Amino acid sequence: MEELILVRPSSEYAAQITEYRQEFLDIGSAMDGTGSLRRIDDPEEYINVCRNYEEPTTVPSHLVPATQFFFIRESDNKLVGMIQIRHYLNDFLEKFGGHIGYSVRPSERRKGYAKEMLKMALPCCKEIGLEKVLITCIDGNIGSEKTILANGGIYESTVHEPNENENLKRFWIAL
Repeated sequence: MEELILVRPSSEYAAQITEYRQEFLDIGSAMDGTGSLRRIDDPEEYINVCRNYEEPTTVPSHLVPATQFFFIRESDNKLVGMIQIRHYLNDFLEKFGGHIGYSVRPSERRKGYAKEMLKMALPCCKEIGLEKVLITCIDGNIGSEKTILANGGIYESTVHEPNENENLKRFWIAL
């Protein structure tokens, strides 16, 4: 696989953040692992929000601190995916969301990027003190399920998330 890296959000990727967001909006796809990107159309504001979400003192009280990463293909410096690591679980995340959310740009799917992105993010989870991580995916999302299993995910259960009316499969990965 080509060279891929995880980087923190920065102004260098402002135009690509806008393009990434628009690709999801154009097809009506979920922006998992992007934090507040769906609500924010200004890339600089989004970058600042990502920074604020990292610290317990600046994250909104209903959320938990989280670290946002961009998954960059080095050959053309293209933003191909995003992954967010939540530092711990609140009630909602413990039931439905998990420690990690991720997405791959619709035009870059089915190339193995999600599997590699998750693999590269797991050591970051260990660095912040996590011993295991919970990851969920919509029941029937075979690609995401394969990504989680390929990275050591162990199926625990399926739960119904009433707000989205979705069944979610829950997996744990030991670090």
